[in-house]
Amino acid sequence: MRLAYLECFAGASGDMFLGALLDAGVPAAVLEEAVRVLDIGASLRVEKVDRSGITATKVHVLDNGRIADAGESLPAELAHQHAHSHNTGHHHHDEHSHSHPHTHEHEHTHGRSVTQIRALISGAPLDSRVQRLALHTFELLGAAEAKIHNVPVDKIHFHEVGAVDAIADIVASCAGFVHLNVGRWHSSPLNVGGGMVDCAHGRYPVPAPATAELMRGMPTYSAHIEKELLTPTGAALLRVLEPTFGLQPPMRVEHIGYGAGTRNSKGFPNVLRLTLGESSAGHLASTHLTDEVAVLETALDDCSPQILAYVSEQALARGALDVMLAPVQMKKGRPGTLLTLLCSPGTESAFADLLFRETSTLGVRTRRESRLILARELLTVDTPYGPIRVKRATTADGNARNLAPEFEDCRAAAERANVPLKEVQQAALRAAAKA
Repeated sequence: MRLAYLECFAGASGDMFLGALLDAGVPAAVLEEAVRVLDIGASLRVEKVDRSGITATKVHVLDNGRIADAGESLPAELAHQHAHSHNTGHHHHDEHSHSHPHTHEHEHTHGRSVTQIRALISGAPLDSRVQRLALHTFELLGAAEAKIHNVPVDKIHFHEVGAVDAIADIVASCAGFVHLNVGRWHSSPLNVGGGMVDCAHGRYPVPAPATAELMRGMPTYSAHIEKELLTPTGAALLRVLEPTFGLQPPMRVEHIGYGAGTRNSKGFPNVLRLTLGESSAGHLASTHLTDEVAVLETALDDCSPQILAYVSEQALARGALDVMLAPVQMKKGRPGTLLTLLCSPGTESAFADLLFRETSTLGVRTRRESRLILARELLTVDTPYGPIRVKRATTADGNARNLAPEFEDCRAAAERANVPLKEVQQAALRAAAKA
């Protein structure tokens, strides 16, 4: 299995993630293409810099050829400070902005709402996995801001986090994550920095409110420097990766990358280090993709089959990856049912709430598991009975392993044509094999 370890001794931010990904071997074309297809006038400029004696990769986002939000017309010292502040999570929500008409136009010029960002990413020709990660990142940022200000997520309007450079940071980082195909991410505890930070609503202690909200449940500390080190963008990207926190796991190290932040503090390397390697089981994943799933389990001996069937349907409708029901023998010889639910990491709480609300369970076991998977795509093929969608599964190197017609498409076609279901399925398989 491919492993990744993030050393966040100097915190993390969007540009540090980009630099670390490039320095660890992600082709620049992967990140540049992700930014280009957004069609927001963004591009990347990459350079090698020194950070307290460490050579690292620094990535600048350009907005129509100019460093995005870098304050180029300001004096050098102020421009330096302004450039670093672009990920501090400044925002406003629509209701509040109406009481400040003199700033409304400027804020909307430099930011976007959650709804606008969602439409921008969903409409871009990105890999579906990149889209999902990027959308999840912005949903996390929006949820954090909405909780802080007690407003609906769709009312949140980001300032810098919705600007060109931050959108490019997040989408390009997600493209890099997908390209690496890491089976499991690990991270050190997070250094948040210290001191105070200026946000749109005033001066706040580090970490900024949005960062603090995003870091719930993560191991953090403050050391070495009185500056903001972990930004909301960095915190959201970390949460999307769902790393295991602690020491570096045993691995055969293959690549090490250093991503530079903007500051160059004396005696303190402002870098994010990314280490990539293979675990002892790495050979198993050589021709397969890997991912991680959350598993929820509960055993029930006092719940009717009707309720269990209903709960299974509800879970799948809400995005569960799979739900399984298996007969088991429980204490005192009672026959029962083991309900096992698979879902995406980070969604366990919502599905646990469903199980507690709809079943008689008093406890739900949860765990994370890695799995080897085949890449999947849907093809639409023409048959004598109409168009049928067929799921095609392939290994990481492109070899086909399975073809499976979509059952509901085949059933509807069979009912329309009044022919056996198996004939429609066979026709779809023949058409898919030719395609």
